[in-house]
Amino acid sequence: MSDGAETAMERAAAAGAPAGGGAGTESPEIRVTPAAAAHLRRLIEEQSIPGDERNLRIGIKTGGCSGWSYELGFDRAHPGDLSCESEGFRVVVDREAAPRLKGMVVDFVDTVQEQGFKITNPNAKSTCGCGQSFQA
Repeated sequence: MSDGAETAMERAAAAGAPAGGGAGTESPEIRVTPAAAAHLRRLIEEQSIPGDERNLRIGIKTGGCSGWSYELGFDRAHPGDLSCESEGFRVVVDREAAPRLKGMVVDFVDTVQEQGFKITNPNAKSTCGCGQSFQA
């Protein structure tokens, strides 16, 4: 990261066990809406994302207006990740971030006023105006 902050995703990747980590019976219980899934599929196609990297990784890092900011991207699963399936996507989250993300919904909006992913997080005590950071 350019700001020097180490993210939970980077710490999980640095742990270094073989890829493909599972979650047993634990699940982050994250839901992807049909609109978000359609946009993610377009991104996969446009960016030619390889099959083993088509997991939707959701993470957090310290910072943003409210204390924590979200990170979304495509990635391989890492050892110790928690995962769930939603709208045909495997969503992966590292264990450290999971309690702050459990139960969240990832949506995509495309209106005259805004375009982008919208996150609804039941664990957020407050969010900033931009919707990209939260306090837990």
